[in-house]
Amino acid sequence: MSRRAVNPSRRLVDGGNVPVFSSLNQKSRNSPLLSIGLIIVGAFLIIGYYNSGSGSFAGNKEAVIISQGASCTPEVIQAMPILKKAYGIGESNKKILHVGPDSCSVVSTFLNENGENTEAWGIEPYDLEETDSSCKNLVRKGFVRVSDVKFPLPYRPKSFDLVVVSDALDYLTPRYLNKTLPDLARVSSDGLVVFSGYPGQQRAKVSELSKFGRPAKLRSSSWWIRYFVQTGLEENESASKKFEQAAAKKSYKSTCQIFHLTS
Repeated sequence: MSRRAVNPSRRLVDGGNVPVFSSLNQKSRNSPLLSIGLIIVGAFLIIGYYNSGSGSFAGNKEAVIISQGASCTPEVIQAMPILKKAYGIGESNKKILHVGPDSCSVVSTFLNENGENTEAWGIEPYDLEETDSSCKNLVRKGFVRVSDVKFPLPYRPKSFDLVVVSDALDYLTPRYLNKTLPDLARVSSDGLVVFSGYPGQQRAKVSELSKFGRPAKLRSSSWWIRYFVQTGLEENESASKKFEQAAAKKSYKSTCQIFHLTS
């Protein structure tokens, strides 16, 4: 019996044999549109992968946008008079913890504007660089400390009346978010206030990505609400209503999403 000759198009330079690639190569010569179609499909798959979020809800991935550029921490300072009305800050003894970048500014504002009845501390999730003397003084006295929020906070349960979080959660993957958010609620007795960016907003500048470690994942309000329910956190309806009433009187409109949660 005579042996069939090997098709030269199936022979590789190094003597190997990959029939699939050779078959595609042969078909591509017969139909150039096939190669073009594969390139277009591949491009769409790549774009779809990088624009999909990794949220906890498989059906809600479209509600997550990866972005870079602005911060919600300045919004905390602007909302300070509204927070005072909603939570009675300054009217009675309050211990407040702020968690987020530029915590020195927030702690200073709480201490300077709310009198002797208010004690404020801060957790700076990222390394402090080029800080001013005021911030260094707060760090030296222990009012502000640098601590990775992906790990348990160094406080006992209900150490603070109110915990205010800005930006920090936007940079966490669901793996760490599942641990960090319940831990923030653990150290609060009266409630938790979360400031988060809207999808489509700009977050950390490209030059600051090394500081944050990753681009922010900006989730929609519906994503957050489902997530809060999933983790057993409920809306603080009383504080939320007071905040809305105070905001309306002062014509205040936040550029960030604000969630009021019970501990």
